[in-house]
Order: sequence, then C-alpha cells, then structure tokens
Amino acid sequence: MANFFSKQDIRGLLVFLPLAAIAIATLLLAQPKNDPAEARRVEQAADTLGFKTQKQKNLTTEPEEKTLKLRPFDPNTVDYEELLEMGLTQKEALSLIQYRAGGKIFRIPEEVDACYGIEHPRYLQIKPYIRIGRRYAKAPAAYRPGRIVKSTIAPEPFRIDTVSGRYLQAIGALTGKQARVFNKYRLINDGIRDMEDFRNCHVVNDSVADALEPYILFPEEETADENRRINLNTADSAELRSVIGIGEKTVQAILEYRERLGGFVRVEQLAEVSGVTESNYEKIAQQIYCDSCEIRKIDINFVAPKELVAHPYINIRNGKTLRKLLHERRLKGGWRTVEELIEDDIMTREEAARLAPYLVFNRNDGTDDSPKRHETETATEDAAPTQKQTNR
Repeated sequence: MANFFSKQDIRGLLVFLPLAAIAIATLLLAQPKNDPAEARRVEQAADTLGFKTQKQKNLTTEPEEKTLKLRPFDPNTVDYEELLEMGLTQKEALSLIQYRAGGKIFRIPEEVDACYGIEHPRYLQIKPYIRIGRRYAKAPAAYRPGRIVKSTIAPEPFRIDTVSGRYLQAIGALTGKQARVFNKYRLINDGIRDMEDFRNCHVVNDSVADALEPYILFPEEETADENRRINLNTADSAELRSVIGIGEKTVQAILEYRERLGGFVRVEQLAEVSGVTESNYEKIAQQIYCDSCEIRKIDINFVAPKELVAHPYINIRNGKTLRKLLHERRLKGGWRTVEELIEDDIMTREEAARLAPYLVFNRNDGTDDSPKRHETETATEDAAPTQKQTNR
C-alpha cells in the first residue's frame, strides 16, 4: 500500500470515511418512514376500486368531478382522507399516496405533477396550496424564503377590514410581500366592502379568493333607507359606487348599458347588465329606483341605422333584416304602432314588448302617433260634440 498511497493520502482517507458514513446515515434518517399499515390499506382500497398500480398501465377511468375545497397541505405528510376532503378524486388521492409509499420524497411542488394519476390541469389547481416542509424541501441555488414556509394554521372567520397581514400569511393565503401590498390596497381603496373589491386586488388570485370567501366577514352594512334611494337613470359614477353591491367595474358597465339602452324603465333591467350577479342584484334593488319619464326614446320612422344597431333591444340579426326594415320604412313612410312592426315581420312579439317603451311613431305627414298624441286627439274628439251643443 505504501507504493500506491502516501502517508498524507492515508490520513485523508481516515478522515473522509467517517464523514461519508455520517452523511449517508443522515440522508437515510431524513427520508419519510414508510408506513406498512397505510400502504396495505391503500392497496386494499385500490383493489376494491379496481385501480391499477404504478407498474401497471395508466388508468383510463375519467376522474369524478367534485367541488374543490382546497387548503394548504404538504404532499409528504397529507393522508388519504384529507385529500378526499379537499375534493380530489379517489384516483388522484391513491396516486399521490402510492407514489409516496414507494419511497418518493417531494422536494419541490413541481414533483407532484409527476404523479401518474394527477393530470396537469389538476396540478395547476392545487399548486398554490402545496407547502413543502423544511424537513423535505430542497432549497434552490438562489434561496427564496417564500418557497419553504412554516406549517400553516386552519383559517377561521375573520373581518376583512381589520385582518392583519400576519394572519393572512399564517393561513397560507398570501406571502409577506403580498400581505403588505394587500394592506396598502385596502388603505387606498378606503376599505373592502364586498368580494368584488377583494378580487380586484392584484395579489389575490381567483383560487385564493374562492378558498377564503366562506371565512370573510365584511363590515356591517347600513339598511337601505327608502328616502335615500338612488335614481338609476340620473346617478353618476360616484352615486352608483355608493350603492352596496356595486363595485368599480360594475359602475362602468351600468353607465355604458344605460347609454345604449336610453335609460331604465324598470329596476329589473339592471339584472341584464354584465357583472350584476343574482346575489348582488337582491342588495342593489333595495337601494335604487327608476324614473321612466327620463328615458331617451327612438323615433323608429326616422332613426339612423347606426342607432338601430346600437340599441340592445333591437335585434338586428343580420344585414338582411336591417335592409328589410329600411326598405319597408321607405315604402310605407313608417309605422303607426308596434303591432305593425310585428305584422311586417320586423321583430317578434317578445322583442316588440321589450322595445315598446322606447319607441315613438312620427310620420312624414307631420302627424304624431305616439301614445300621448292619441290621448290628446281622443280627448279633443270627445269634447267636440259638447262644444257644438253649446253653440246651438
């Protein structure tokens, strides 16, 4: 041996071998212990359900659609029942447990995507909730503290106007940086009054908002006062924003729809606006009213084609229909009633019923066939005999 190794080499080996033994022992201890009982239980469940193991062919059974109730979890420690409670299918839960029972350690969240039973779209759904414990995680070359987090706590109902950023971090909803941005957003926005406000914060993604919605408590809302109701046809953006249930995006949608429509005849028409949900409508309807005298009407006999197409209740289905309307109007000189539009097959009876409050019928001969005009003429005719009798 003296011919191959020097004394210095021999001393180096004597130091290296014990260190190598210690390192190997540490790696073995760091691996999660296989639980034979759990493995047998999972295999029995797989046999009962007819699932195949990883060594067999991939499953062809379509995953059962379930509503996800996701919460933060560590794939190295989560058990089968917890995965089912979060909404994963039996196939997906068994896949992850079997993958782990075979000695696999999840070092980074992306390794969950390698499970044969978890499709990529499902992985993208659960990815924001994956938390790798410090014991198992592999720190990247450029270490980022946000990648490895402490164990999270289960969320409980909390007030969104007073909740601290530390609590949002503790339940795994936001990182430290995101929590600071959220607090600034809440301050600039003068509080958060509903889920639309909450979702508008750019650090809150849809999956986080959906997961937290059952726990969020909003500030107590004042009961709408009859004398404080807002006229939907004259309210500006600031007045609409003061209505509970109307957010910034919905304000703009209401103003744009009101302009196209010419005003609201009934409060129920608000449900036609994009962004007004069924739950929001119930709140909003108690705080507004409509003055139908302020709507902008269309003279169907003279209105320009561009205005016809722009109105949401005039269903110009194609260019042929528009040409027919203009052709009939040019031949007849216009219409006197909504019924004539139906008879000429310009619109259906349902379309005509919705549009009727917005129409007037002026004619080329200078007559006005609007409802008010008819009432005036009828009253004049009724009064005429009386005048003649007086003259006699």
